[in-house]
Amino acid sequence: MRGRVSLVGAGPGDPELLTVKALRLLQSADAVLYDELVSPEILKLIPASTRLHNVGKRCGTKKIQQEEINFLMIALADSGLQVVRLKSGDPMIFGRAGEEIEALRKSDIPYQVVPGVTSALGAAAAAQIPLTHRNASSALVLITAHQAADSDESDWSKLVGSGATVVI
Repeated sequence: MRGRVSLVGAGPGDPELLTVKALRLLQSADAVLYDELVSPEILKLIPASTRLHNVGKRCGTKKIQQEEINFLMIALADSGLQVVRLKSGDPMIFGRAGEEIEALRKSDIPYQVVPGVTSALGAAAAAQIPLTHRNASSALVLITAHQAADSDESDWSKLVGSGATVVI
């Protein structure tokens, strides 16, 4: 019997900002593959019996390549385990969820995506700074400062000149 993979957003680090579904999945998972930026407070919510795999990177130093993460997710799910791929923020923003979804689809592994509070929204809320305001900015641009080596750089002047709030 095959397991399932849940791509889960851990939010900006505060355990109280996890969704109820994220918490339920973390507490019932057989294995959790987590990013380096997931807070220790969130990791403490995972039962001691759960297999934990740190698959993240810090300051550009990778402990594991993306292909290895994909292989591990698929192998664990293929062995019948309930797997959580725990990502900081929201899994669909600035992560490699797209690549992971492609690998899961190719291997015919059932999966779901559980959104999290993206760190951009969490930081704005903590600082009490609205990202849009009807008198200042009616658009929001989220951009990463890191891009794939073979991609074109963003045109920062267009982004800043657009009048949108730009969150990097």
